[in-house]
Amino acid sequence: MTTLTFIRTNARWLFAGGVMMFATCFGQTFFISIFARQIMDTYALSDGDWGSLYALGTAASGLTMIWVGGYADRFRARSLITVLSIIMAIFCIAMAFTNSAWLLPLVIFGLRLSGQGMLNHVAMVAMVRWYTAARGKAVAIAGLGFSIGEAFLPMIVVASLAYVSWQSVWVAAACLAILFMFLLRFLLTKERTPHSISETSQAAGMNNRHWTRLEAIRHPLFWLLIPVATTPSIFTTAVFFQQVHLAEVKGWQHVHFVALFPAFTATSVGAGLVFGWAIDRWASVRILPFMLIPLAMGLLTFAFFNSLTAGLFALLLMAITGGAAGTVSVAVWSEIYGTKHVGAIKALATAFMVFGSAIGPLMTGRLIDLGYSFPNQMPAYVVYVIMVCGLTYFATHRFLRK
Repeated sequence: MTTLTFIRTNARWLFAGGVMMFATCFGQTFFISIFARQIMDTYALSDGDWGSLYALGTAASGLTMIWVGGYADRFRARSLITVLSIIMAIFCIAMAFTNSAWLLPLVIFGLRLSGQGMLNHVAMVAMVRWYTAARGKAVAIAGLGFSIGEAFLPMIVVASLAYVSWQSVWVAAACLAILFMFLLRFLLTKERTPHSISETSQAAGMNNRHWTRLEAIRHPLFWLLIPVATTPSIFTTAVFFQQVHLAEVKGWQHVHFVALFPAFTATSVGAGLVFGWAIDRWASVRILPFMLIPLAMGLLTFAFFNSLTAGLFALLLMAITGGAAGTVSVAVWSEIYGTKHVGAIKALATAFMVFGSAIGPLMTGRLIDLGYSFPNQMPAYVVYVIMVCGLTYFATHRFLRK
C-alpha cells in the first residue's frame, strides 16, 4: 500500500490524531514560554523563580501521568479526549485570570498534564494500537498536527500581543480547546479499533510476548532506555522555555527568533516522516542510539555562534532529533513490549519525559540566576548527550540484538 493510499483509506483517524496533537500545543513549553516575559513582569519573578515554579507544576504532572496514563488502555480515546479538553479549557482560563504567583504551579500542572502529558499520550497510544505494519507512518502523520501548531502559533501569538493582552490569548486558547473537543468527538464516532481488543489483534514485543508494566520495570532495558527517551525533552524544552533569554543574550529580536520556528517545524516534520518510513523498514531500536547526535550538534552551534543564521542552523539540527524522537520514541515501546499494555508502559515513559521537561527550565533558570547564560551552559549538556548515545547503543546491543 502506498503512502497516499494509506492516508486516503485512514484519513478520518489520521486526521483525528493530528487534531489531538495540535490540541496538545496549549500545554507545551513552546507555547507557554511565549508569555515568559509577561508572566515574570506580572508576578515579579526572576528567571530562576519562573523556571522553578514551572518545574514544580511540570514535575507534578509527570508524577500524575504514572497513575492516569494507564487509562489509555481502559477507555476509548473519544471519552478521554472529552475530559481532557474540558480540563485544558479550565486551566487556560485559569492562566488568564489567576492573580497569585503561588497558583502558577497549579495552573502549569493542569496545562502540562492535559496537554503535553495525556492528550499527547492518548493520541500516540491510539496510533500504535490502531496500526502495526504502518505504525511509523501513522505516528509521523498524526504528529503533523503538533508540528503545524509549533510552526505557526508562536508567530501568531507574538504578533497578536501587539494588539491584545496576553490574558486574552489564553481565553482564545480555551475556546479552541472546546472546539477541538466537538470536532474529535465527531471524528471518533467510529473508532478504528474497538475498546475490547482481542489478543490476536495485538502485536507482541520482545521474546514474542506482551509485557506488563510491572514486568517491564523489572527488566534493566527499560531503565537503560529512559535517558534517551528524556534527553530530547530536557534540552529542546529548555531552548524553547528560554527563548526570550536566548534572544536577549544573542542580541536578536524575539519576533525574529520565533520567525525561525516554522523552519524548525518543517525540518522536524520532514525528519519525522523519514524516520517513520525507516521504522517500518528497519525497526526503531536500530535507529534509537543515533537520534540524539543532531541535538548535540545543535547545542554546540548555539553555544559558539551568535548570528541569527547560526541560530537557524542550530534549530534545524535540533529539529532532526525532534522529528526522530516524535516517531522513534513512540514506536520503540510497542516494538519492545508489545501493544496489549503499551498504554501503561508508555505512560511511565511519558512521565519520565515530562520530568525531563521540568528539569530543563529549572536547571537552566537557576544557572542563569547564578550568572551562567544559557549558551555558556550548553557545552556541558553536549557531553551528557553523547554519553546517553553510548549508553543507548550498549543497551540495544546487549538486550535486543542476537
